[in-house]
Amino acid sequence: MVNNLNNLPPVVYAEASVKSVGGRSLFEAPFPINSETVLNFHSEPELVESAVERLRSEGFEVLHVSPITITISAPPEVYERVFKTKIIPVEREVQKFNEMTTSTFLDTPDTDTPGLIDVSKSTLADVLEGVAIEEPRIRLGVIEPSESLTTILTEAERNFFASTKPSAFPPPKSYWHLNVPADVSLGLNADRVHRDGITGRDIKVVMIDTGWYAHPFFTQRGYRSNPVVLGPGSTDPEHDEESHGTGESANIFAVAPDADFTMVKFNLITSVGTFNKAVELNPHIISISWGKSIDSAELYSAADKTLAACIADAVTQGITVVCSAGNGQWSFPGQHPDVISAGGAYMHADGTFEATPYASGFLSRIPDFNNRTSPDVCGLVGMPPKAAYIMLPVEPGSQIDVKLSGNTHPNGDETPNNDGWAAFSGTSAAAPQLAGICALVKQMSPNLSPAQIREVLKDTARDVASGNSNPSTGGHEAVPGVDLATGHGLVDAYETVKKARS
Repeated sequence: MVNNLNNLPPVVYAEASVKSVGGRSLFEAPFPINSETVLNFHSEPELVESAVERLRSEGFEVLHVSPITITISAPPEVYERVFKTKIIPVEREVQKFNEMTTSTFLDTPDTDTPGLIDVSKSTLADVLEGVAIEEPRIRLGVIEPSESLTTILTEAERNFFASTKPSAFPPPKSYWHLNVPADVSLGLNADRVHRDGITGRDIKVVMIDTGWYAHPFFTQRGYRSNPVVLGPGSTDPEHDEESHGTGESANIFAVAPDADFTMVKFNLITSVGTFNKAVELNPHIISISWGKSIDSAELYSAADKTLAACIADAVTQGITVVCSAGNGQWSFPGQHPDVISAGGAYMHADGTFEATPYASGFLSRIPDFNNRTSPDVCGLVGMPPKAAYIMLPVEPGSQIDVKLSGNTHPNGDETPNNDGWAAFSGTSAAAPQLAGICALVKQMSPNLSPAQIREVLKDTARDVASGNSNPSTGGHEAVPGVDLATGHGLVDAYETVKKARS
């Protein structure tokens, strides 16, 4: 760990935890935080209201309020003044697909828990038990871009692409790949469910991702999408500058074409506040295709603990949360004990399948998670080097459209950089695929709990008995029966719904 003492961002996002009703701080819990224990970390409404007023009076902007945390933002000097501390930028190693790089995290010198601000010296110590500085998360669908879109395209190019109307039909390519909706639906055995009239109708599915663009793929098929909801710190609801969210959301509609869909746009920093914004919409299902690699207890930060508590709280409300297991990462929240963890299996042109080394598979090293294995089950995911496997709709000229264009498959998708289509997948595709199947189950059996839905998915998955998971998480071999490479195997929508019906 090397401190970078140069620049701090102009605004710092954080989660203020009001004193818990259980008498123990969220950040010093003597027991695991999960759906069975999370009510201990709720706060009295009157105390929350008081904390909100006092935080505002100190100069913080209050972005969202939940029973567990208050999402706040302010310049770094406000935090330093109020909490009598120092905000320090720290470069930490980050696991991306098969490579280690670094990202800048914010920390203080006062506590051993990464990102935790000690509030004991402040005038807010009577209402707060700690403040967790938010930290960057990564998308789990494509290799992280090393450049921003603004450094790839000129302003004139961006304006031209903004006026481009892409085709509703995917471009034909000679390499083996899957198209949406037909191939993904068939590969997950969802077509037979649709013929029985189970299409996810009236089931609310929320996806938290980079945004959503009204591509003709969606609009000409009559898919139901609500206006984009902005998470804290996000802007421009009409556009998806990266198009990760737009593309991966097509996997939901491929499986549950009549789902009631909402995208919550996420800036990849305010994870807790954005998640709570999604919960506020009262959905049946939340799909998450991003995370952070945590392969040791020392990396389990204050922000991670607050996110864990909020996910557990959502599950107690009956919300099924589906998360990507990772593409070489020990992905959190994919290893959270209350979520459905989505791994990857690759389907060949002859219909056979195997584990893909693009997807993670591991035994959690976070003690709080009680030997949690990840994934639970798998969706359809491509092979290295870039998992260019599912042709997905994107905003023309967006980051993914540009970054994957041109190069010969498998090092690119062989499409133009402005056509509004790109081939990608990763466990970012698996999570919304599973979320779509959960929507089918929920329509068929609305009283099933999140835990029951997960068990039905596991009990009906197709066994994957060849291939290996990503070497960065152990390179586990897929063998007959349950294994660390693919969990219980590749999901089967028809068998899942049939079992849920019985």
